[in-house]
Amino acid sequence: MSANKLRLGPLPKTESIKLTFACPVTLKADLDRYASLHAQTYGEAVEATTLIPYMLEAFMARDRGFKRSG
Repeated sequence: MSANKLRLGPLPKTESIKLTFACPVTLKADLDRYASLHAQTYGEAVEATTLIPYMLEAFMARDRGFKRSG
């Protein structure tokens, strides 16, 4: 898979805070698979948990209802 087919690009270095959440086993498997594809695309291994904040940020940035509410 090429870089232009993944919505999530290379990860920036940022300050973060730790959160804990539960998800279905099937979602965790998909996150692990996405992390694997991301590593293949950008040449740097990354844990699925590292990708979650960036995925949520991208989702919220594209949510028109959320943008209108703020």
